[in-house]
Amino acid sequence: MELGFYAVIGIAVIVAVAAFSRRLGVAAPIILVVVGVTLSYLPGVPSIEIPHEIVLDAVLPPILYAAAIRLPLADFRRDLAPIAGLSVALVILTAFVSGWLLYTLLPQLSLPGAIALGAIISPPDAVAATSIGRRLGLPPRLLTLLEGEGLVNDATALVLLRTATAAAAGLLATPFAGVLDFFYATIAGIAVGLAAGFLSVYVRSKLSDPLLDTALSIAVPFAAFMPAEAIGGSGVLAVVVAGLYTGYASPKAFTAQARITDRINWGTIQFLLENAVFLVIGLEIRTLVEDVQADDELLGVWESVGIGLLALAVLIIIRFAWAIPLVWGLRRRTERAEKRTLHELLLVSYYRNHPVETVHQRRRKDLAERRYGRMRADLEAMREQRIDWRGGVILGWSGMRGVVTLAAAQSLPGAEDGFPYRPQLILIAFTVAVVSLIVQGGTLPALIRLLKVEGADPDQDRRQLAALLDDLSNAGLEVLDDPSLAAGTDEIIDPEVVERVRQSSFLRTEAAWERARLSAAPVNERPHLLYRTLRLAVVDAERNKLMEERRQGRYPSRIFEEAEAMLDVEETRLRPTRRGH
Repeated sequence: MELGFYAVIGIAVIVAVAAFSRRLGVAAPIILVVVGVTLSYLPGVPSIEIPHEIVLDAVLPPILYAAAIRLPLADFRRDLAPIAGLSVALVILTAFVSGWLLYTLLPQLSLPGAIALGAIISPPDAVAATSIGRRLGLPPRLLTLLEGEGLVNDATALVLLRTATAAAAGLLATPFAGVLDFFYATIAGIAVGLAAGFLSVYVRSKLSDPLLDTALSIAVPFAAFMPAEAIGGSGVLAVVVAGLYTGYASPKAFTAQARITDRINWGTIQFLLENAVFLVIGLEIRTLVEDVQADDELLGVWESVGIGLLALAVLIIIRFAWAIPLVWGLRRRTERAEKRTLHELLLVSYYRNHPVETVHQRRRKDLAERRYGRMRADLEAMREQRIDWRGGVILGWSGMRGVVTLAAAQSLPGAEDGFPYRPQLILIAFTVAVVSLIVQGGTLPALIRLLKVEGADPDQDRRQLAALLDDLSNAGLEVLDDPSLAAGTDEIIDPEVVERVRQSSFLRTEAAWERARLSAAPVNERPHLLYRTLRLAVVDAERNKLMEERRQGRYPSRIFEEAEAMLDVEETRLRPTRRGH
C-alpha cells in the first residue's frame, strides 16, 4: 500500500515537472534531480536507497531498448566509427585517467578499485543532452552521435567495471585475462542480441493479436539481457543490438498497428523510467550523505564532494580533448568517402558501358549498383550534415552522467573486496552525476544559442518529404498498370475504382508539395489544408454523434469500438505533424 502511494506521487511529480520544463525551457531530468534533493530533506520523507540490481537488471534494459528501436540503423551505421570512438575508446581512456587520479588521491584504494570507480563515472548519459538538443533543434547527425554513444558506452563501462572489480578482489590472474574477459563479453553480448532480435521479430511477425504482440514486445529487452548475463556476456550490449535489429526489421515484419503500438508503449515506458531514475538520484542524496557521515574516518563529506568535482573537471577536459580530433576525423571521413564513391562510380560506369553476358556478371553489376547507391547517399548526408568546431564544442559539453553512474556506483562491494571507501566512492560518483546534470545540462541550451548551432531546415525537410512521396507514389501506382493482378482476381476492374485509387495517391503527394511551397500562404490559398480542416470537422461531428449513440446504447459495444477505431485512424491520418501544417 505504501509503495503504491509513493509510486503515484512519483508519477505525478514526473508528469508535472515534464509539463513545467517545456514552458521553462529546462530539461526535465535537471529539474527532477533538484526536486528530488529538495524532497529528500523535507520532514517525514524516509531515507531512500534503491538496490542497484533493480536499476541495472529491471530499469536499464527497457530504457536502452526503447532508445535503440528508435535510432535509425542507417544513421548508426554511417557514423559507426566516431560512435565507437566515443562509446568504447573514450570510455576506456576516461576510466583509466580518472582512475589514476583517484588512486593518487585515495591512498588506501587499489589501482583496480580506482579504475572501477573511473569506469562508473566515465559513460555520459545522453538522455538530458538529446532531450535538450531535440527541443532546441540540434543537427540530426550530432544527435545521432549523442544517442549512439549513450546506447553503447553503458556496455563498455559496465564490462570494464566488472573486470576492474574482479581485479581488485584478486580474481584475475593477469591483466591479459581482463582483456580477454572484455572481448568475450562484447562478442557474446552482440551474438545474444542478434539471436534475441531475430527470434523476437520472427515470432511477432506471426502474431495477429495486438495484445500478444505487445506483451512479447515488453519481454524482448529482458530476453536479450538475461541470457547474455548468464553466459558472462554484456547484457546491455545485447539489449542494444536486439533493439537496433528490431527497429530495422519492423517496417517489413510488423503491421502498421504493431508499429504504432510500439511507438506509444515504448515512448511511455522510456519517459517514465528515465525520469524516475533522475528523481531517485536526487532522493538518494540525503541517504548517501548520512552514510558518509556515519563512516567519515577515512574521508568526510566535503572531501568526497571535492574529489567528485575535481574528477568531473578531469572528465570534461578529456572529453573536449577527444572532441577536437573527432571533428577533424569526421572531415577526413568525408574526404575518404568522396574517393571511395568516385572509385565505385567508375566501376558502375564500366558495367553500364559494357555488355553483361553471364549471370555472374549481372550479379556483380547489381551489387555494384546497390553499393554505389548507398555510398552516394552516405556521402550526400555527410556533406549536408557537416559537424564543425561549434558542433565539437556542443559534443564536448554534452557529457552529463546519469542512470548507469547511479546504479553502478551502488554495486561496488565493501572493504573486504578491495573497496575501503565504499560510501565515499558512491558519493563521489553521485557528485559527478548531479553536478554534471545541473551545470552542464543547465547551461547547454544557452551554449547552443550562443554558438548559433542550427538543426535541420524545416522547409528543406518538407521539400524532401514531398520528393520522397513522389517516388513512393510512382512506385505504388505501377501496380495499377494491371489492376486485376493487384486485386488478385481474373475479373476486369471498374476504371472508376482504379482512378479513385490513383487520385488518393496524388492527393497525398500534392498535399506534401503544398506544405513545402505554400507553408506561409493563407488557408484559402491552400486547398489541401482546407480539405483536411473540413474533413477533421466532419470527423469531430461524427465522433460527437458516436458518443450520443453510445449513451443511448442503440448498438452493441463491439460495434461502437470498431467505429471508434476507424475514426481514430482517420483522425490520426488527418492531424498535422509537429513540423507540418
